[in-house]
Amino acid sequence: MEETPQKGTVTQRAIEQIKAMIAQGSLEPGQRLPTERDLAVQLGISRSSMREAIRALTVLGVLEARHGSGIYVTQLEAGDLLETFGVVADLSRGPRLVELLEVRRILESTATALAAARITPDQLAEVEKHLTAMNTTDDPEEILAHDLAFHREIALAAGNDTMAAILEGLSSRTFRARVWRGYQEEGAFERTRREHAAIHRALVAHDPEAARAAAAAHVGEVEQWLRSQISEA
Repeated sequence: MEETPQKGTVTQRAIEQIKAMIAQGSLEPGQRLPTERDLAVQLGISRSSMREAIRALTVLGVLEARHGSGIYVTQLEAGDLLETFGVVADLSRGPRLVELLEVRRILESTATALAAARITPDQLAEVEKHLTAMNTTDDPEEILAHDLAFHREIALAAGNDTMAAILEGLSSRTFRARVWRGYQEEGAFERTRREHAAIHRALVAHDPEAARAAAAAHVGEVEQWLRSQISEA
């Protein structure tokens, strides 16, 4: 006797089918979905399973509900699709935090190298603005805000939206504040400023390898500090 498929399995199949329709171009970014009923009939599943699939894809940023208008495919921007990625950084502890910093070091160094090759004068001016602001204050909150903006501008200058979105998730304010709070208690402000200055010099020189090394060293310092904190705990 054939077993009846579990609801979760049916819902997952509906999610995969809708994703396939988008990937194949049957549904385009910004396009309105067929009604819940029509889509359920088309895919051969119940309306309740279709409702759950639509809800899940909405949470993931693939679909959006417009009041009184229906369900639409989003513009599928990397930032929207990877928004939930930041939750991992916000909630992780201990060794998982070290893993996240390791990933960030790899991506940040690559993004900074790309930025050194591609950065425009206007983008460089934005980076310099935040560097100057960091150097003219001792307020931890202001330094954190400009540090986030400094790295965000560099990631955008790399010209890879997907990488920038992942780094944004790895560099959420909550995550950075948790790490910075302990790191800066050890008087690391001046070292951080020197590291930022080295990154900036490499960007000004349009030297990708120097930029890669400076960024890797910068994130690597925090990574090593965090490893030592965990080993002592």
